[in-house]
Amino acid sequence: MGRRGALTTPRTKLRRLPKRGAHDRATIDAILDEALISHVGFVFDDKPAVIPTLHARIGDDVVIHGSAASRMLRALSQGIDVCLTATLIDGLVLARSAFHHSVNYRSVVLYGQAELLTAADEKERALEAFTERLLPGRWAGVRWPTGKELKATTVLKLPITEGSAKARTGPPIDDEPDYALDVWAGVIPLTLVRGEPVQDRP
Repeated sequence: MGRRGALTTPRTKLRRLPKRGAHDRATIDAILDEALISHVGFVFDDKPAVIPTLHARIGDDVVIHGSAASRMLRALSQGIDVCLTATLIDGLVLARSAFHHSVNYRSVVLYGQAELLTAADEKERALEAFTERLLPGRWAGVRWPTGKELKATTVLKLPITEGSAKARTGPPIDDEPDYALDVWAGVIPLTLVRGEPVQDRP
């Protein structure tokens, strides 16, 4: 299986509503590139944890970063299994029955083992990717990390080799008799919108 090929494995096979799923890189990359936040799940010392974090995609890898003192990053750098998920909510799906309420969404689930980046140029490239995710063009106008700051930062990459995407779109799907009910039904779109910038001290 190539890095750019389908990511299907026994644990990424979609068993519930498989028609909503996809394993192609184009779909997976698009969701990862739009989502700002992902959640990293792992088990360490027999204790499960799911931690929200910023992520960025660099080619065939997803990178995450944080303080060198981070317990999560220290655990993941030991090569344990990790599950990274990213989700976008596109709308509230309001049906005529309570049972059929849902949301329109796009999500990605990746599995694998994270790898520690140790070279200063690799870490700096990852930090550039994080900065550009927040605001394209920002990296060119800010002070770049010092050697001390790079040393205090841990960066891990998770190869995109095993995963799946899943999405729901469209209106609610009610039971046929319920379409006669006098109940409003439809979709309330949800979007993440940037507000007006708030200036820090000059």
